[in-house]
Amino acid sequence: MKYLHTMIRVQDVDAALDFFVGKLGMIEVRRKENEAGRFTLIFLVADQDMAQSEAERAPELELTYNWDNEEPYGGGRNFGHLAYTVKNIYETCQSLMDAGITINRPPRDGHMAFVRSPDGISLELLQDGDALEPAEPWLSMSNTGSW
Repeated sequence: MKYLHTMIRVQDVDAALDFFVGKLGMIEVRRKENEAGRFTLIFLVADQDMAQSEAERAPELELTYNWDNEEPYGGGRNFGHLAYTVKNIYETCQSLMDAGITINRPPRDGHMAFVRSPDGISLELLQDGDALEPAEPWLSMSNTGSW
C-alpha cells in the first residue's frame, strides 16, 4: 500500500487556491475538468514533495470543486487535519498573518501551529527538525477559534 493523496471539497476555487497556493506556497501540478460529472479536480503539492509527485503522483492534495453545489459543506473535527512541515514555523505563521490568515493555535512551543483553509479544513504546521526556541509574540498568543 502507498499513500497517494487527500481529497477535500472546496466551495470557492479561487479562495482555496489563494490560500493553498498564494499563501501556503503549494504548487498546482494538474487539473481535470469533468463536464459530464460537473466537477473539477485540482492537485497540489508541497514544494519539498515535487520530485516525488512528478515520479509517483504522490503525496498530493486534491481539491474537488462540484460545479452545481450551492450548500456549504459541513465541517467537523471527525476529519482531523492535514499536516505539513515548514522550514521556519515563526516566519510561516507571520507570513500567513500578514496575508490575513488567523493563526488558530499559535506556535508557542516553536514547533506546532494550526490554521484553517477558507473551507474550514484544519492544517497543522510543524517545524521541520528541532523546535525553535519559544519566542514572542507567539509565546504569549492565545488560541483563536477551533483547530
